[in-house]
Amino acid sequence: MAVLHLTKDNFDQTLAGNSTVLVDFWAPWCGPCKMLGPIFEDAAGSHADKAVFAKVNVDEQQDLAARFGVTSIPTLIVFKDGKETKRSLGFMPKEKIVELL
Repeated sequence: MAVLHLTKDNFDQTLAGNSTVLVDFWAPWCGPCKMLGPIFEDAAGSHADKAVFAKVNVDEQQDLAARFGVTSIPTLIVFKDGKETKRSLGFMPKEKIVELL
């Protein structure tokens, strides 16, 4: 499954409709976010059976970033059954992304 791009309009529905969702809060001008992007996409392709992989552009979705207290990017948050269970800040290799799940 491809990586979903979430907005305030589909964020809550995505969490409610899936048991595990991994969300990457990012911005297009962020160097570490650019490095993480292809690795996140690769993890989504090989681990779609474990979670829904999604991205939130914090420049376009400032309300969502504020709602979850995202002050540094990239920030990865794992949601299980709609509740935040894990959070990780900064760039990480694919193995660490998968370990979050």
